[in-house]
Amino acid sequence: MNKQVYVKRRKQLMRMMNESSVAILPAAPTLIRNRDVEHGYRQDSDFMYLSGFNEPESVIVLIPNRKQGEFVLFCRDRDPVKETWNGRRYGMEGAVEQFGANEAYAIDRLEEILPGLMESCESVYYSIGLNPQFDRHVLKCVNDLRGMSRRGVRVPYEFVSLEYLLHDMRLYKSREELGMMRKAAKISVETHIRAMQVCRPGMYEYELEAEFLCGFKRNGADWAYSSIVGGGENACILHYTENNSVLKDKELVLIDAGAEYEGYAADITRTFPVNGQYTPAQREIYEIVLKAQEAAMAKVKPGNHWNDPHDAAVKTLTRGMVEIGLLKGKPSQLIKEGKYMKYYMHRTGHWLGMDVHDVGDYKVDENWRLLEPGMVLTVEPGLYIPAGTRGAKRWWNIGVRIEDDLAVTRDGHELLTRGLPRTADEVEAVMAS
Repeated sequence: MNKQVYVKRRKQLMRMMNESSVAILPAAPTLIRNRDVEHGYRQDSDFMYLSGFNEPESVIVLIPNRKQGEFVLFCRDRDPVKETWNGRRYGMEGAVEQFGANEAYAIDRLEEILPGLMESCESVYYSIGLNPQFDRHVLKCVNDLRGMSRRGVRVPYEFVSLEYLLHDMRLYKSREELGMMRKAAKISVETHIRAMQVCRPGMYEYELEAEFLCGFKRNGADWAYSSIVGGGENACILHYTENNSVLKDKELVLIDAGAEYEGYAADITRTFPVNGQYTPAQREIYEIVLKAQEAAMAKVKPGNHWNDPHDAAVKTLTRGMVEIGLLKGKPSQLIKEGKYMKYYMHRTGHWLGMDVHDVGDYKVDENWRLLEPGMVLTVEPGLYIPAGTRGAKRWWNIGVRIEDDLAVTRDGHELLTRGLPRTADEVEAVMAS
């Protein structure tokens, strides 16, 4: 991402802040996987959004209208010995030269310097409670200022959640961000197609999962979330991630997997037959879910509200279940009583961006948020019918979800995940190729 993008974001955030205020944002901590082995580091999305700086033990401080410079970055100092063991660091010089910090200090000096940056500010934009360990540093700095009040030092009198402003900014994707999301989607689409083509009865779920890890890495991406590869009855477990069962002939496999490219996520689900041919019962359920997705996608356009796609999906799913006999009664009454939730128990989508379940309020002033250009969301209806369901034996262990990523445009939406088969016939054709 161009450095000027981050400058623009910081300027926009500071324009929204109160006069005489300071914003404080710590980097994501490192996490231990087992003893002295760390998980792969992934920067906090808010931190990355404002800086592009991808190192732990760092803190962003923004002070609007500060004469000495508005952007201060605390980070790790250069250390040849530690860099030999754990990789290169930018240090303070790199923070200024490559990331546009007006001033940079060693992270060890945070409690020495931060009180002076907070002094005379009335408001502190900081999200208390998200990082209890760092909370202690911030509160100590405030208390240090209180201890100097008799010298005329002014102490901030309010804390404001930084998320309130920052997450509303992140909800609207820029041209540059949409470009990253198209790339993440393209990589994901290609890998889903590859998984369809190599799938055979007798494979293990983790073998298909490996196709995704390989496909993402080969294209300079990573996984946006732990892949779900559920064959047969496992497809009826919404967040199944064991991925260790054998894929059986005449069963379906549901794969929910997406790439993260340059910090931006794709989120795709496809459900296809392990042997390449849907059975009549599988196709029956699949067609209902596909119609529900099409109905929901048609509602993704400016002026409609967030829940319109979900309402459309629920109506179509319920009507379809009544038509095939999976539910009995009038669709409107079944919806009113929530009977459809026996087989469809989740929402039809979520915001998508730097986080796979991205930030942004779904309601504003107790009303569903209106869709606007620049917002990106998933559309993912499904039906899940575990074994033992009364009167539905022919559909037992069929779990189907179809998920795509859509960006709201001025006159409708853009399907970011285009090119991936959606209809049953298209899926079978790809699997036969």
